[in-house]
Amino acid sequence: MTRRVVSVGGQAVMEGVMMRGRKQMAIAVRQPDGQVVVEVRPNWRLVNYLPFMGVPVLRGVAAFIEALVVGIDAILFSANASQPEDVQLGKGEAVLATVLGLCLGVLLFMLLPTFIIQLLSPLGWAPIWLNLVEGLLRMTIFLCYMLAIGLLPDMRRFFQYHGAEHKAIHTFEAGEELLVSNLRSKRPEHPRCGTAFLLLVMLVSIVTFSFFGWPNLWVRLLTRLLLLPVVAGVAYELSRLAARNANAGGLLGIIMAPALMLQRATTREPDDDQMEVAILALQGLLAAEPDLAPC
Repeated sequence: MTRRVVSVGGQAVMEGVMMRGRKQMAIAVRQPDGQVVVEVRPNWRLVNYLPFMGVPVLRGVAAFIEALVVGIDAILFSANASQPEDVQLGKGEAVLATVLGLCLGVLLFMLLPTFIIQLLSPLGWAPIWLNLVEGLLRMTIFLCYMLAIGLLPDMRRFFQYHGAEHKAIHTFEAGEELLVSNLRSKRPEHPRCGTAFLLLVMLVSIVTFSFFGWPNLWVRLLTRLLLLPVVAGVAYELSRLAARNANAGGLLGIIMAPALMLQRATTREPDDDQMEVAILALQGLLAAEPDLAPC
């Protein structure tokens, strides 16, 4: 059988890891009794319904929507599998929590900075400097938020599973056998991580918003909301390019260096049990899609 070269992605879930291929996804979760359950499901892709969403820039928007849809499904399964039977989460609750989290992110990282920088407008600064300071403030708020939630015990375990997911993918991409002993030496950071993508969104937003000057507050807020899909699409393309040339140096190396450093706020060194869960998730995916091969 010819093996198809494709990126394997994934994410941490509650007490587990989800791995995604092109057609399938596998979720591995550590249950309260210590056993690991692995669930394999079809990977929902927007491009299967709207083929034009596969073109550059638009595919970044599609990837974001897919991550939300698949992420809700994976989080719901992991939440119920990792909790006692009398503590179960409904799909409506999972969707509501995701929507509220998304709204909080837009409010905190996109709209709040422009409200705050509004206070600097009377100083007569040029629009390019106001946009730059707004972008820097946005990144500062994001970093402080990640560092703060990383202090919570539950989030620390979540970040450990995030690191385990990356280590398993690194091992797969290196063509090595999926063993805990091989995962131990791998980095918990990965250039294709969503954290790196978020950083690029913020950098691209600084450049994009600068073209629109510094209109009144409500026009700025509307502009930032309407341009968010464009910013995300461009950031996605840069993320793909940078990930494929992570060791190339030059501009791409400059882009990826802070992105990998930022991942230290969202990953932790996992223990052997957590790496075992990540391995089982990836093995479940490879069993369902045996023609996958590392990029």
